[in-house]
Amino acid sequence: MKRKPPIAISQDDALLFRDAIGEVRPLEATPAAPEKPKPAPVARMHLQDEVDALAESRSVNVHDAQFNADEPLGYRRPEMSERSFRQLKRGQYSVQDEIDLHHMRAVQAEAALKIFLSEAAHDGRRCVRIIHGKGLRSENGPVLKAMVDRVLRHRGDVLAFSSAPAAQGGMGAALVLLLNRHPS
Repeated sequence: MKRKPPIAISQDDALLFRDAIGEVRPLEATPAAPEKPKPAPVARMHLQDEVDALAESRSVNVHDAQFNADEPLGYRRPEMSERSFRQLKRGQYSVQDEIDLHHMRAVQAEAALKIFLSEAAHDGRRCVRIIHGKGLRSENGPVLKAMVDRVLRHRGDVLAFSSAPAAQGGMGAALVLLLNRHPS
């Protein structure tokens, strides 16, 4: 697009214009409007990774179920004495409560187990029994047993756990020693 050449203004026209307008003073510069701060960047992939990791940690998959039905459960935290752990394995602690996870799906059983353990710890119960079954009818092995092992190892209120002695459920149950938060 072609620009039009500027129109030439005569000296007389410029004087007439200035006389008509009068004295002119320059306007003060106004400060620029404040800009909104830019939002902080969101690491979308990091957030998605966190969500995925949390979902994976809460789910039970086939790889968790690589337990042998005859393999005993057992774990103790370093602050738990070996002597106390042996007593737990022998069933020498009085069981104060129990939960039976038989015939539950893994997701339901995990939710029920977490609620049970929280309530038991809150109520000051020291030793509880979890009946998970041997997993003989599961296609992928003892799924509930693997889930119980995983959940118990990740709880801060669990001092130790072990497969129960034969008279208390054997390989199909676990005895759990909880942290005594409410000393009597």
